[in-house]
Amino acid sequence: MTRCIAVIGPSAVGKSELIDQMTMLEGKRPPAAPPVDLRCAEFSYLGEDWVALDCPGSLEFAQTTLDAILCADAVVIVASPDPDQAVLAAPWIRLAETGNVPRFVFVNRIDECRHDARGIMSAIQSYSAHPIILRQVPIRDGERVVGAVDLVSDRAWRYRDGEPSELIEVPDELQDRQAEGREELLETLSEHDDWLLEEIIEDRTPATGAVYGICARTLAENLTVPAFFGSAASGNGIRRLMKALRHEAPQPGDTRSRLNGAAASAFMSRTRMHVGKLVWLRSFADALSPGATVGGNSIGGLVEPFGERPAAKTSIDAGGVASAVKSEHLNAGGLYSETGEIESPEWYRAYPALWNRTISALNDRDDAKLSEALHQIAAEDRSLTVIHDQESGQVILGTQGSQHLRRIQQTLSDVFGVGTDTGPFVAHYRETITRKAEIHFRHKKQSGGAGQFADVKLTVGPAKRGDGFAFSETIHGGSVPRNYIPAVKLGAEESMARGPLGFPVIDVLVNLHDGQHHSVDSSDMAFRIAGRGGVAEGLSKAQPVLLEPIFEVRFRAPSVFTGALNPMISSMRGQILGFDRDADAEGWDVVRALMPGTSLEGLINNLRSATQGVGSYEADFAHFQELYGREADEIVERRAEENARR
Repeated sequence: MTRCIAVIGPSAVGKSELIDQMTMLEGKRPPAAPPVDLRCAEFSYLGEDWVALDCPGSLEFAQTTLDAILCADAVVIVASPDPDQAVLAAPWIRLAETGNVPRFVFVNRIDECRHDARGIMSAIQSYSAHPIILRQVPIRDGERVVGAVDLVSDRAWRYRDGEPSELIEVPDELQDRQAEGREELLETLSEHDDWLLEEIIEDRTPATGAVYGICARTLAENLTVPAFFGSAASGNGIRRLMKALRHEAPQPGDTRSRLNGAAASAFMSRTRMHVGKLVWLRSFADALSPGATVGGNSIGGLVEPFGERPAAKTSIDAGGVASAVKSEHLNAGGLYSETGEIESPEWYRAYPALWNRTISALNDRDDAKLSEALHQIAAEDRSLTVIHDQESGQVILGTQGSQHLRRIQQTLSDVFGVGTDTGPFVAHYRETITRKAEIHFRHKKQSGGAGQFADVKLTVGPAKRGDGFAFSETIHGGSVPRNYIPAVKLGAEESMARGPLGFPVIDVLVNLHDGQHHSVDSSDMAFRIAGRGGVAEGLSKAQPVLLEPIFEVRFRAPSVFTGALNPMISSMRGQILGFDRDADAEGWDVVRALMPGTSLEGLINNLRSATQGVGSYEADFAHFQELYGREADEIVERRAEENARR
């Protein structure tokens, strides 16, 4: 049996360093860490096999982290010892809470800390919906942390860099602080255990083993979050964290139950040169071998989940991890039984796109190759969307930001041999009219033989915003035979494709109220041409106006940044609608605003600048709004140049 943890947190807090130290506890060399990808580290500790999933520190790869959390038995959130930096852990706490996965907090670099442990915990607690229980009290020598007292066992250890800590007596000057910390811990646990509450009321000292059992149960039920500290660089506090994981983290069987009985979870998928598609799997079956049936089809071979040239695996046990080759039917984020894919938990989702960019092949001959490659990459990465925009003819990538885009381009180049160029994408403009116009349009053509003749009188006017195009007729006396009226309507609809400003036209009413026909020369085509020409003329005379798309945007950010969002939104021509506490995350706000489509191009960069990289947003189209002035004139001029080149 193999147990699995996902180690998450912001960049530069020492996640990889922590996993390296875990791996080396029993002498195993850690695998190399990829720069912006998931790393799998296999190791053993006290006779048990473990896998640590080293998750990227950038929120642009939060989908990768979410996929790892999905399959993990527990999560370790690595945080800074600086209370002012606690907000950087907020999105990772939120992510773990969303997944409802048991979680630990590990405050790294405690040897560099000059802050009180309770102050650190209080700052982190601001973003946790569940109580964070400090399980240790630091032992200080001056300003330096040199050891810790365990609040459950009442035992103290002095750190020895690179070696197991030394068991010592609890220092006299720490007795009161240790007693106070233990009392706080027991009181928090007693809120979830009647027996412990009775022990406290009766002033009895609860057995250490029983307290550890309550710690494990409240962790498994997501009632409490244990917090430990140490220094990954020095190897201090790592064994204590591993012992807590070993005794308190859920077993693979518990994780399988949480995942609706899945036999396997695919937590990453990548295409490799000369290898093809690799799918990282965690098995919950008793054993998984090459050729086994997963998801209704046989998987290919199994190889180690790390390394440039991973070795083959003959099988993996329950909870074990391997990369499957020739398993095209499996994708990251998928949960599988033997017979097919099973439903993911309600909380699991694909992240919506935050930064849309156009992409094209540097070599026109690679267009088909690019399309196929993007389809394959999107199947591996649920946070990437690929849209073939019919209006512009461009391919639009919906990404999570510049790092995400760079990784996609690197994959296209290294794996698929396609060089690419990218550019900005702005949501499409429209135009409409602001007044009525009466039009008399005659189409007449005579070139020998049967000619063409159609005469129409039309009223072209504005409709209510959002009503779209509507056609009506009030013909009397057969001036336009009824069999030709559909042709007039079709021509009118065709004129909506490009208005006088060069954009598609919306929200227009067209009424056909009179006209003439010829018994020989009139035809459907003639009246279609007349309808198209008449409405086009009417649009030009009905005072056309440019419409820009407006989106309703929901910003999510820790409450400390709410004040910074207001000027950012205003500077981008946004209109704030209001804000509320975020019901889904402690210490977060949701700010709602209307934003012009042009602002979405730079929105994620501005938002991350205003929120130290932790804010996010979701946007939905709301409506179109009239745009005047110099900006509108420049947009119309650019459109005219584009249309002239086509």
